[in-house]
Amino acid sequence: GVGYKPLQMKAGGSKYPATEDTLRNSEHTVYQDGKVVYKYAVSKMAEVSESIMKRNNLEAEDIDWLVPHQANLRIIDATVERTGLSRDKVMVNIERYGNTSAGTIPLCLWEWEPKLRKGDNLILTAFGAGFSWGSVYLKWGYDGSDVMLSD
Repeated sequence: GVGYKPLQMKAGGSKYPATEDTLRNSEHTVYQDGKVVYKYAVSKMAEVSESIMKRNNLEAEDIDWLVPHQANLRIIDATVERTGLSRDKVMVNIERYGNTSAGTIPLCLWEWEPKLRKGDNLILTAFGAGFSWGSVYLKWGYDGSDVMLSD
């Protein structure tokens, strides 16, 4: 995305595979300008969450769960405040797992699955490298408490 400079990884992906030199120079690690990333993450995650609610004729009180990317708790809390959603309707597990990158939202859904009910309205929202962001509205399709987990 256009905002790649404040949040990027110089090497280690398919375009620039990790080499001995990139590892030595720590180019395979994520770099971020925290203040810039925070500002954009909060504004964009809130903006697209509100937009998806408006597009689907939903108000904050219609949302059963907000499932935000677990980048950090400050970003989550500020996003919740801007959207007007109730904090008790927000899935947060960063204190247990940290920022697992692309896995944060699926991990939240797995952890909260027993609490989800058929017909629940969920907003999934994320922000990431290159300043890419998005939200998805979905209606949960089954009672999570009915799911049997096997060993």
